[in-house]
Amino acid sequence: MSEILLDVQHLSHVYKMGKHVAMKAVDDVSFQLKKGEIFGLVGESGSGKSTVARCVMNVYQPTSGKILYNGIDITNKQKFRRNRKMLETKRQIIFQDSTSSLNQRMKVADIIGEPMEIHHIKPPRGSLRAEEEFQLYYVGMDKEYLDKYPAELSGGQRQRVAIARALSMEPELLVADEPIASLDVSIQAQIVNLFQHLRMEHGCSMLFIAHDLSMVEYLCDRVGVMYRGKLVELAPTAELFANPQHEYTKALLSAIPYPDPIAERSRKRADFDEMAFEREGTLIEVAPEHFVLRKEREQ
Repeated sequence: MSEILLDVQHLSHVYKMGKHVAMKAVDDVSFQLKKGEIFGLVGESGSGKSTVARCVMNVYQPTSGKILYNGIDITNKQKFRRNRKMLETKRQIIFQDSTSSLNQRMKVADIIGEPMEIHHIKPPRGSLRAEEEFQLYYVGMDKEYLDKYPAELSGGQRQRVAIARALSMEPELLVADEPIASLDVSIQAQIVNLFQHLRMEHGCSMLFIAHDLSMVEYLCDRVGVMYRGKLVELAPTAELFANPQHEYTKALLSAIPYPDPIAERSRKRADFDEMAFEREGTLIEVAPEHFVLRKEREQ
């Protein structure tokens, strides 16, 4: 049985939008991430995916629920403070917008080396410069880019620099929040292949947040589907794509375009009635490791 790295238990997060107005962005979400696994979290914009990612990284304090990282309850402020250095190095996040996540006034070398300096980590390859060169080379870029600024790079190159910065900490968990959404299709494929390589070479676990289902199908071992803050379906990737159970998942998958234009024009898309969606229910196992949100009377 695979060891659990991340255990999200009944996570909820409410945004207060005024004195008397609140919005529940995440509603009673539970899932586990195994060591060495890539877990995909998908859904349309506003479904709560990124809020889950930020709670996992302690950017947001959840309204309720627990998040266990290697058995440590990181939502407990005392336990978080006690393990802060480990948590800030072994968990790393990559954002969608590399332009705003990279300091535009710093050279690439300084961007990659800064986390090691902040956490007083001795460079494994002897010198900081050697480590910066290695990490940049590992993500497919030559050392000549070390002395460039982010503005001199393409979108794909900036995202590679963000990945190199994260890898300098030798993380156990990489949270990738829509990391390819703003990139060209060819560059998206290169970044996703890089993530695959990271998992195979380092055994790095990943929480991959995305709305591009074709990339999720290629990259992820298991997938969770979110809608309006709820986790509506959870299954191994092949099982979910072959046998979707929730009406929203069916609609989401039917929106993936076919490469054959004739087949694309003639196929029938699944309909999803947003007005009929009910938040109440429980994740029920309908097949091995395949869970679907069901109401009491449907169980």
